Order: sequence, then C-alpha cells, then structure tokens
Amino acid sequence: MNKPLRRVAIFCGLLVLSLLIRVNWVQFVQADELKNDTHNRRVAIERYSQPRGNIIVGGKAITGSTTNDSGDFKYKRTYKDGAMWAPVTGYASQAFGSNQLEKLNDSILSGTDDKLFFSRTVDMFTGDKQKGGDVVTTLNPKAQKAAYDGLGKSKGAVAAINPETGAILALASTPSYDPSTFAGMSDKDAKAYNGLLKQNNPDDPMLNRALRQTYPPGSTFKVVTAAAALENGLYSDINAKTDSPLPWYLPDTAHQPLNNEGNIPCENASLKEALRWSCNTVFGKISADLGNKKMKAEAEKFGFNNAEVDTPVRAAESVYPTDNRPQNAMAGIGQASNRATPLQMAMITSAIANGGKLMKPYMVDQLVAPNLNVVQQHTPEAMSRPLKPENAQKLQEMMEGVVKNGTGTNGQIDGVTVGGKTGTAQHGENNKDNPYAWFISYAKTSKGTPVAVAVVIEGSDTLRGDIAGGKLAAPIAKKVMEAVLDGKK
Repeated sequence: MNKPLRRVAIFCGLLVLSLLIRVNWVQFVQADELKNDTHNRRVAIERYSQPRGNIIVGGKAITGSTTNDSGDFKYKRTYKDGAMWAPVTGYASQAFGSNQLEKLNDSILSGTDDKLFFSRTVDMFTGDKQKGGDVVTTLNPKAQKAAYDGLGKSKGAVAAINPETGAILALASTPSYDPSTFAGMSDKDAKAYNGLLKQNNPDDPMLNRALRQTYPPGSTFKVVTAAAALENGLYSDINAKTDSPLPWYLPDTAHQPLNNEGNIPCENASLKEALRWSCNTVFGKISADLGNKKMKAEAEKFGFNNAEVDTPVRAAESVYPTDNRPQNAMAGIGQASNRATPLQMAMITSAIANGGKLMKPYMVDQLVAPNLNVVQQHTPEAMSRPLKPENAQKLQEMMEGVVKNGTGTNGQIDGVTVGGKTGTAQHGENNKDNPYAWFISYAKTSKGTPVAVAVVIEGSDTLRGDIAGGKLAAPIAKKVMEAVLDGKK
C-alpha cells in the first residue's frame, strides 16, 4: 500500500474508532443522564404512556390515572379527596413535576425501579406494558378525616403518630389544595397551579404545615423543660415544692418579671401543679437553673436541631437555640427563638407515651410490585431515648393531670386515659398578632398507647381573647384520638 492510501486508511480507522468510543460512551456512561434529562421528551412520553402505580391508605388507593383528551401524554394523575391527602401524597404533574411521596417514590410508581426487575422481566416476555408498583402508607383514613374536618377553615396542621412504632397516622394541613387541578399540561392546569403559589395566594395552600412550617411551641414545650429537670436531677419528686418565687425576674435583666397568665397558684408550685396550671415562672426558672447547654441537649434528644428528619418526606428543622440567659429562660417556656413543627411536637408526646423511647417517624410501610409482591418492608427503629422509663412515667402522670383537672379538660375521652398539654404561643413583635393555639396529647388504653397527637391553629376567625389551645386545638386532637381508638378500647 502506498503512503497516501495508508494515511487515508489510518485516518478512516481513527474515525471509526472514535465513533465506537462515542457510541459506547453515550450508551453506557451517559445513559442515565440522558434518560433523566428534563428535555428528553421521549422519556416523558413513555412515563405517561401507562397508568401510574398508586398510593394506598387503609387498603384503598387514594390516587388513580385517567386518559388525556389530547397531546402526547396518554395518562395523567388523579386524586381522591385530593385536598385532604395532599400533605401526604404531594403532587405529580405533567407540567410542573412532582413532590413528596409522588417524587420520592417515582421510580416505584412509574415502574422503572430496579426493585421491580422480576415484574418488568415477566412483562417483557408476556408482551405486557410496563406497570407501576404501589406505595402502601401507614396513614389511618379515619384519623386523617377527623384531622382535616377538625381544622376546617382554620389555618393550621395536625400530626398523629403511633408511639410504639413511629408510624404516622395522620398528617393534615389547611388550607390545602387538590393536586388533580394541575396534573395535566393545559392552560387550565397552569392557571390552577399559579393561583396556588405563595406570591399569588397569601394563604400558601401548598405549604405542608405539618412537616415544613415551624412555630413557637408555647407552653406545650414545658413538657420538655420538665423532662430536662427530671433527667438532670434538678427535681425528682413531681409532687414536691419547687424553688419558684413570685415574682420571678429574668436573669441578667433590670428586674424584668416573667409573668404568669392569670391568677394561678404558681409560687413554689410542684412540677405536677405547675404543668397543670401552665406556670411560666416555674418552667422559666427551671430553664434558667439548668442553663442553655443542658436544655439544648434535652431538646435535641427529642429531635430538635436535626435537619434530617425524613418520613421519608423531609421535615423542616425544629430549633432550640444557643442563646443568652434571659432568652434561654423564655425558650424554656416555648417562646423566644424556640421553633417546632407539628410533627416534632407529636414526636415529643410519643416519646413520653412510649416510656421515654422515641421511635423514628415514618409513613411508608411497604413498596409493592404490580404482581402484589412486597419488594420493601419498613422496620420500625428507635431514634433516641430522651427519658428514663421512670421519668417518662412521672411526665405521663403530670400530663394526665392536665387533662383530668387542668387546662386540657377538652381532651378527655370516656373510658380512656389521656395525657396532654395546652399551649398559647405569642406571635409577632410585642405579641401584636393573634397567638398560636396548641395541644399535644396521647391516648392510653389497656391494649397500649396507639396514638400521640399534636395540633396547632395558626389562624382562625376566633376572637383574640378566645384563642387558647384548650379551646381550639384540644377538641380536634380528641377527635383524632377517638378515630384511632375506634374499636381498640
């Protein structure tokens, strides 16, 4: 072969080699990247070419699929009682993507997950189209309905947990939205979605207040302060007098008193009586006596300052602050920079009800293949132990006193032992805005403690003077507990 022909051959060989390298690079290295590229319309068309798997509650699907009237996408998502379940499901939209369980479990629901390999292999041999699997949740439909209906037109949230396992039983947030209204790609869907965005809707209905919004917990946090006092040996007898003078002044201030709400017997009150009457002076002084480091450590055992509480939907971080002495005293009564999600307050209650052991909260029990085989089963796991069992029993006695003959009597249920704590948290500069109404509680029967609940009312039509956790939040918690207890007494 002469020299020019040899050069041409070598050049052509190099071109073929580079082509082979490029093809293999695209096929094996960039495959996943190209597959998941938002501009790859073929993937989207394939995704919506068959019905999506479902999210299951109480053995029934709360989602579905329906055919599109036009366009490249054959199917779109539908929801049953969408507004009630939106804090659980999130949304799956052809135009706006997905979030929450719909996003976190997308590969199962769309049928692309490797866990469904056997099912996909069978479909390949039978010629059937790829099918999506199901996500089986821990939610209790009766409890969810009680929570959602109880909140009504109020702005607020409810979280309910099984203390013994950590299973989330209810997760409600109002105002809410129906994900079905923007599941497609039409102008109508776009208008519905844009109308729900915070900049266009001050009520922010797409905010999951149960998981993603933090509030000052107010007097409900006093159970954590009491736990810190018991765990650190500041007090051991819940019926003995505390060192709590009246008036009591915030440390490092020019005799700034910490006042109690109303004419209540708080001077040197025992822990049990102080929780029953919700004495600011007693718990503010406990927080000051323990100091910020010990208070923060106890709060963190309950889940505060943890930015990775996944249910699997990630909750916002609840914060007990590093602060100076007067602010730490205020944080000890649930004010200052102390902030918590409703889920966090339900976690606190569940740990107390569960003998001092905090179970990790979760709301997906199983992932199920189209052939109904379980491909993943959740195993409950302990998250921490904020309390020794004997101290948990003491706190239970204190919380049960609150419901029996204290500020939480609206949480009473006939024939059931209920423990609880009310809270009315100041809101706004110089407390100018309406306060938040809280109630945390648990129900205990001869068969165990099946439920712990946290309720917060952020805003309602109630007059400012009538806003109180015992009046607004406790009746909702009661309904949720009764729904869970149905048939379990």
